[in-house]
Amino acid sequence: MSTGTGPGRQLVVAAVITSDTAVLAARRSYPPSLAGKWEFPGGKAEPGEGPEQALVRELAEELAVEVELGTEITAPAGGPWPIDERLELRLWWARLASDEAPRPLGSHDRLSWVEPDDLPSLDWLPADRPMIGRIRQLWQGRR
Repeated sequence: MSTGTGPGRQLVVAAVITSDTAVLAARRSYPPSLAGKWEFPGGKAEPGEGPEQALVRELAEELAVEVELGTEITAPAGGPWPIDERLELRLWWARLASDEAPRPLGSHDRLSWVEPDDLPSLDWLPADRPMIGRIRQLWQGRR
C-alpha cells in the first residue's frame, strides 16, 4: 500500500478534529525542542501502512479516540504539506466517532477546543502554522 510520499520522504499524518464550533489542538510535551507548541494530532505512518489507516491508529494511540475521517485538506499547490526535506504531512478533516472525550496521552500534555478565528493565537509548531489560514478559509466555506 502506497503512502503517497515523495522520494525519500517520511509521511506524517494529522487530523483537524472538529466539533460544531471548534477545532481540537494538542500541545506537545516532548521532545524538549517542541514542548509547549501546539499541533494538529497525528503522527508518522509505519512502513506499508496507508495514510488513513496510520491516522486512525495514531489518534487512537495519542488521544484514545475513534474518528471518522472526512476529506483531505491539501496544501495550496495540491498534495501534501511539506515539513522539511525529510518529512511531508497529509491532513484530514475528522470528527469524533463517539461521545468519548479525547485525552492527552504520550506526547501531549494538554488539549484545547479552539474556535477557528482563534487558531492564530496559539504557539503552533512551524510545520502546522501554514495550515491555519487554509483551515480557517475552508471552515468558512462549511457554514
